[in-house]
Amino acid sequence: MMIKDFRSDTVTKPSQAMLDAMMSAKVGDDVYGEDPTVNELEHYLADIFGMEAAIFCPSGTMTNQIALKLHTHPGDEIICDQTAHIYNYEGGGIGFNSGCSVKLIAGQRGVVNLQQVQQAVNDPDNIHLAYSRLVSLENTANKAGGSIYTLKDVEPIRQYCTERGLKLHLDGARLFNALIETGESYKDWGENFDTISICLSKGLGTPMGSLLLGNATDIKWCKRIRKLMGGGMRQAGYIAAAGLFALNHNIDRLKLDNNAAKWIGAELENFDHIVEIKPVESNIIIFKVETELAANQVVIDLRSKGILISSFGGSYLRAVTHMDVNQDDCVALVSALSA
Repeated sequence: MMIKDFRSDTVTKPSQAMLDAMMSAKVGDDVYGEDPTVNELEHYLADIFGMEAAIFCPSGTMTNQIALKLHTHPGDEIICDQTAHIYNYEGGGIGFNSGCSVKLIAGQRGVVNLQQVQQAVNDPDNIHLAYSRLVSLENTANKAGGSIYTLKDVEPIRQYCTERGLKLHLDGARLFNALIETGESYKDWGENFDTISICLSKGLGTPMGSLLLGNATDIKWCKRIRKLMGGGMRQAGYIAAAGLFALNHNIDRLKLDNNAAKWIGAELENFDHIVEIKPVESNIIIFKVETELAANQVVIDLRSKGILISSFGGSYLRAVTHMDVNQDDCVALVSALSA
């Protein structure tokens, strides 16, 4: 049975062309800064976002956690949406790595606005309250159904953070899925954040790896944080080569994934047993059936048909489109869910 895996866009396998690029990579010791392919990847991604430097890490969780530690001191407070990956899915890393508390905002499907940020910031002169140090946004917002921030959403928050001396971080795990929809400039996004985390192993299809972008001074310090987290890699150019290939060949095709997800979402609107579908803006479909028991049964029934999706808490389910599922697979998913 051919498996159709919609659990995540992290499940993709490298294409033969990507594997060829990996196997022909020039490598060195990246901890010494001597891997030419890693250096090329870091320079390339920083440049297209108009930022000074980047650091290559094994995962997006690590790039996020490095950024949070970079920008804060123990006892500070981080402000983010209640659905944020940094809060929900990084193993309690905020407390473990940075010793910070968190102020959660109930954004509109994961997207927070200026007024909410302003209300969340503590009075810096009140010693009874945690010191508000960092605001973190997520684009696209995974747990909210792949919802998209635009520059119109971000720019007022950036201005306020600058005025108040707050740092602004972007968890851009699926940022390219958002930008392929909005058509906004990479450099305009780079101008609005102190640090940006970019994941290569989701829609871009690499085996692993994420980068953190920022100014040269911050990224130099991030190398120290990466070291203490155990994230230093040696001949990492073999993996970095996959990232360079993906950035040069796989960004434009993300529109296909977004469109496929929108098609699935529209089809599911016709099914009475699906009681809610979050608006589909990118490549994530989150939908709800009547009970958690029913949701678990849907997962089991689909698996028996060779189709994999994810439970997403309570009676919610998630399907994610990516380069390793095609239109026939999408039709098969919809057909199986109609039964």
